Amino acid sequence: MLIQPIDYFLVAWFALAVASTLYVGFDQYRNNPEPVVMKWGFILVTLYMGPLGLLLYVLADKEPRPGEHEAFTGPLWKQGVGSTIHCVAGDATGIILAAVITATLGLPMWLDLIVEYLAGFAFGLFIFQSLFMKSMMGGTYWENVRKSFLPEFISMNFMMAGMAPVMSFLMMGRDMRAMEPTELLFWGVMSLGVIAGFTLAYPANVWLVARGLKHGLMTERARQVGAVRGPAGEQHAHMQMQQADASGHGGHEHGTTSRKGKGSAGHHMHSDATVPQVAAIGMASLVALAIGMIAPANWLNLTLSARDVGGVIMPQGMIMDRDTPADTMRDMAAADPRLVTASYDLAAKGDRELPFRVESGVKVFELRPSVIRWHILPDITVEAYAYNGQIPGPRIHIRQGDRVRINVTNGLPEETTVHWHGLILANQMDGPAEITQAPIEPGQTYSYEFTATQHGTYFYHPHAKPDRTQALGLYGALIIDPANPADEVAADHDYVIELQEWLVREGLTYPSMPMDGGMPNFFTINGKAYPSTETIRMKVGETLKVRFIGTNNGFIHPMHIHGGPFEVVARDGETISPSARFLADTVNVGPGQRYDVVWTARRPGKWLIHCHIPHHTTNNNAEVKGGGGLMVVIDVT
Repeated sequence: MLIQPIDYFLVAWFALAVASTLYVGFDQYRNNPEPVVMKWGFILVTLYMGPLGLLLYVLADKEPRPGEHEAFTGPLWKQGVGSTIHCVAGDATGIILAAVITATLGLPMWLDLIVEYLAGFAFGLFIFQSLFMKSMMGGTYWENVRKSFLPEFISMNFMMAGMAPVMSFLMMGRDMRAMEPTELLFWGVMSLGVIAGFTLAYPANVWLVARGLKHGLMTERARQVGAVRGPAGEQHAHMQMQQADASGHGGHEHGTTSRKGKGSAGHHMHSDATVPQVAAIGMASLVALAIGMIAPANWLNLTLSARDVGGVIMPQGMIMDRDTPADTMRDMAAADPRLVTASYDLAAKGDRELPFRVESGVKVFELRPSVIRWHILPDITVEAYAYNGQIPGPRIHIRQGDRVRINVTNGLPEETTVHWHGLILANQMDGPAEITQAPIEPGQTYSYEFTATQHGTYFYHPHAKPDRTQALGLYGALIIDPANPADEVAADHDYVIELQEWLVREGLTYPSMPMDGGMPNFFTINGKAYPSTETIRMKVGETLKVRFIGTNNGFIHPMHIHGGPFEVVARDGETISPSARFLADTVNVGPGQRYDVVWTARRPGKWLIHCHIPHHTTNNNAEVKGGGGLMVVIDVT
């Protein structure tokens, strides 16, 4: 599923990579006169590097006209390309295979890098260099291992020095799908890593070819090339031979290299590199490797594995350092849009009264949290965690003295519980995960049963990772009517307001939190942002009971009503005695708090209920039709 802009780019990139690889493969076997190992080298590198591999092939190796391959590939920079191709084709193949295996096994990133290095070096040395090039190098397999060890070691060090930091920073960056081999982004990071590795290894390979320590590009023809005759052909052969002599590369026999048979001496190389030179470049390669492998640990937690983080995507601006644990990353990660089980348009409403059935005198309710897509504005959706497909969750409306049972079936990708905020009940029914109960794992059902001994305005929410799961939408009103109707503070209209903050960026929904990277940019009342919130319709002289519920997670909202003061009649579910009630026009509703207030419609007009923090009455920092976010209109006629 394509869920980020980078995904679309990667689809295009890999489409080009496949097309480029097909062209290189077809042209190599149809037109280009070089050994099979080099054909496959360019094919693999083009597969890994996409159009850049095709560019290298065309500029450095593709025979421009029949009989000119020897002269065309003669320049040292092209020979360096060929030498680097040897390295990348073998080493990168080993690295990529190891990366897939280590990610699947769940090895930590630091160990992953070590295994990748060893696998890349082993595959490049023992398979691609010593085995696949044996017929060209001559001698026994183990002689070739010995001869190839040092140049392969130097080349591999520089290549891994380029690949390691790219893989570390991108895999452990915001979008950790890059750690999962099943994700397109993983292969995108591998491709970019190979490009970085090729770039860093190229200068060393130019030197290795120039000093006769590695092979560059070679020409192999099945028979004498009759087309290359006369002065021009002789000149090409002479130029190629000069290059071979100058670089110590003897893979071209006067422009007419023939296919070697068994017992051939192969492509002999005679190095003029001194021991101090080789030692210096070897030491430089080790320093580069150490920096590439170790330096990222100053900024990244390389003890984590793909299994630890699970391909999550972090919010922009979140501080992630070497001490950031996997739990923090998972809690702040975006809701996965691929797990959405249902989508709801703007007309869908939350806080609908939850039906029940009666079993042996017990009112039985069913709650099922799951991942949904929910419209908070006409053009803004959130991927949310919701009870029964509603935000807010359905209203549980019962009477004081009722015996209730709520069966909670977890349809989320993570554990959950339910806490009945403010209720007096048996401890094992209270809901804190791992304290009063084991968490409800995905697919499991847990039953809460209690008798409602109180009355008033309450709510329910998770008490397993509430900073994540409640912020993503798990909350709902619990309204308990008094056993004695006379205990109810009466009003002509009764309206519940449940507050929430949201963080939506680049089409993904993150749990909003008061910390770096978690600050909200949308705000909702009953699951909608103004101007998509409901309008309350009243007549002059009527009264409105507003039940403010702090279902929000991380911020205090000073809730204000225009058109005159209201009377505060209840707080946190407890009715205030008539003598203690007071008038106000603003109450600070913090997370978990509840206020019941009664407002009288004194004059006709459109009167606002809103948060008095102006930023909270915007939508992504912008006002729409006079406001946004936490605003509701009371239309009085």
